Amino acid sequence: MAWWVLIAAAACEIAFALSLKPSEGFSRFWPSAGVLVFGVISVYLLSKTLDRLPVGTAYAVWTGLGSVGVVMLGVILFDEPITPVRIACISLIVAGVLGLRLAGSH
Repeated sequence: MAWWVLIAAAACEIAFALSLKPSEGFSRFWPSAGVLVFGVISVYLLSKTLDRLPVGTAYAVWTGLGSVGVVMLGVILFDEPITPVRIACISLIVAGVLGLRLAGSH
């Protein structure tokens, strides 16, 4: 169950980060509200996993999934470039997240 909560926290982390650009420096209300709401929910959900997962593992997975999600959605939503180097780096993050998940299952 803690892993599903952590995935939900990462999804909120992605929504938090993606809300930053349209907030235009917190000059637009709704995207700015999204930054605050998703940020608080994300950290709250992350904190709920820490009684069952090691803090280092939970934090690394949370930030890793958040980073990968923001990069992938940045390509789709904001026409950010996708290059072989970016794909390789994302692959390394995914490998690290999977490795931490597998290491934590024993």
